[in-house]
Amino acid sequence: MKKWLARLSALSVALVIAGQGQMALAQEPAAGKKIVRVGATQAVDSMNPFLAVRLISTSVHRWMFGFLTVPDSKTLKPSPDLAESWTSSPDGLTWTFKIRQAKWSDGKPVTADDAAWTFNKIMTDEAAKTANGPAVENFESVTASGQDLTIKLKAPQASMLENPIPIMPKHVWEKVTDIAKFEADTYPAVSNGPYIATEHKKDQYVKLKANPDYWRGKPKIDELQVIFYDNPAAAIVGLQKGDIDLIGRLAPSDFQALAGDANIEQWNKQGRRSAYLQINHGATTTDDKPVGDGHPALKDPKVRTALHHAIDKAKLVADVQNGLAKPADGSIVPPMYTDFFWEATGEEKISYDPAAANKILDEAGYKKGADGVRTMPDGKKKLEFRFSIHTDTPVEDKLAEYLTGFLKEVGITLTTNRLDSSKFTEETGVTGLFDIAISGWSVNPDPEEVLATHLCSRRPNAAGEGGGTESFYCNPEFEKLYQDQLKELDRPKRAEIIKQMQRKLYTDAPVIAIYYPNDLEGYRKNTITSVTSIPEGDGIIYGGSSFWPFYTLDAKATAAGASGSGAGGSNTGLIIGIVAAVVVVGGAGFFLARRRKGVADERE
Repeated sequence: MKKWLARLSALSVALVIAGQGQMALAQEPAAGKKIVRVGATQAVDSMNPFLAVRLISTSVHRWMFGFLTVPDSKTLKPSPDLAESWTSSPDGLTWTFKIRQAKWSDGKPVTADDAAWTFNKIMTDEAAKTANGPAVENFESVTASGQDLTIKLKAPQASMLENPIPIMPKHVWEKVTDIAKFEADTYPAVSNGPYIATEHKKDQYVKLKANPDYWRGKPKIDELQVIFYDNPAAAIVGLQKGDIDLIGRLAPSDFQALAGDANIEQWNKQGRRSAYLQINHGATTTDDKPVGDGHPALKDPKVRTALHHAIDKAKLVADVQNGLAKPADGSIVPPMYTDFFWEATGEEKISYDPAAANKILDEAGYKKGADGVRTMPDGKKKLEFRFSIHTDTPVEDKLAEYLTGFLKEVGITLTTNRLDSSKFTEETGVTGLFDIAISGWSVNPDPEEVLATHLCSRRPNAAGEGGGTESFYCNPEFEKLYQDQLKELDRPKRAEIIKQMQRKLYTDAPVIAIYYPNDLEGYRKNTITSVTSIPEGDGIIYGGSSFWPFYTLDAKATAAGASGSGAGGSNTGLIIGIVAAVVVVGGAGFFLARRRKGVADERE
């Protein structure tokens, strides 16, 4: 044992020494400069915007590139960005955007041709579809003439002003011969947003400098750095020591660990995430062939309703989320989006009621045996369900513990099935080898994309390809409502249709929303002097779907020779992160691969 510990200690020291040179590049303070270091427990999956899907990656790209429109900082409704104005034809099939006079960071002008090339690339190149392919599925053609960009649609699309695709410089990217293999690691990157990426070390950091030619004006700080940590505990230590200045998307326990530190501002606001249970109600492929091994009882809507009644969501919020969430009496759109949020009321609301759950199951013929566990009405199979969670998320273990207790009260056995992120994604989104699974989504101001994950077309095909489903759901009424909301250009009317879609998900229960986690963040008050959330006032900083907080960020200038305590930092935080990772995995898995964050945490 002592020899093992000695080897582990030596390994830790070796990793620290080996990593100091590269990490110092991201950490050395520069006197007189305003530098802000953002901690992240998720590394960038790609600096190529056509391929990147992780939250941290899309955030970095929002800081680097402009879009046709962006959420208004106060209302979250679409507002001008690279498109300074737009018009649509009476039938809603043709949209014309006027691209503003702006410059790329290499001095070349931004034109409508850049936007046309970007969209056409995604429409015609399978690899380029990786990050945002669904956003152009309804595009018939995209053309440019001077500063006018014209998009012709196959059918009306109300979310046209919510397009999530960053506009890329044609003169740079048209030279790329294979998008799938392109790392986009030539620096400084050519961009047109508030920041320019100048350096990236895989799984360690990204450095960005302020863009002096940004059309809104140069950001207030000189440099933005994203520092990657292998575990949240090390990131918290880094913030407390001043090795980083800001961190977001904290777990409740990590957030509460910051309490009492006079130098740290805790940020606890409504979030844009929803957490829910995915129910295998009979997984099928796009040709309607059954797939997977889901428990047959879950095909019965009465069983799914009983499950819903059995879950004490208030208890989950209090004990699993430490009170830092809102119980979900609605569907998958969180309450911060007031225009689209729907919540069940009256008789429609499914409240925590174990007695009602037991009655529903009794009347449906699922009788309890001598061991207290129910069986199918034919008596051949017990109601024993698997609960799939991620291996690297302790909060999900706690959730599983509570759900196991809740379901035992109604005669159902729940067994926890821990999966690595890749296996989890495969089993819950392609092969259907699950019964119940934890899931969640970070919802954008327009919820169309998260709703689309429940369309028939999002199921995998017979070969197990495509997909992107969150539920294997396929319902004609839901499909019609989805098409209706696409065509409805009147925002209040469209919002009502979207609420009907959420009501359908709530009553059919292919997913059961359990809570809406708060946005939990923290930053050093002795470094960061001002920041504006999105939406302004009580919104989000790090986790917001906008560049705005990091464009408005201001900080104190770094003093010469400063180190730690918010004055420019040192390597300590990163070193602690690496050593902690080695201690946790014991020198085995660390060398094989860094563990991915749970899929529910990493998707946009």
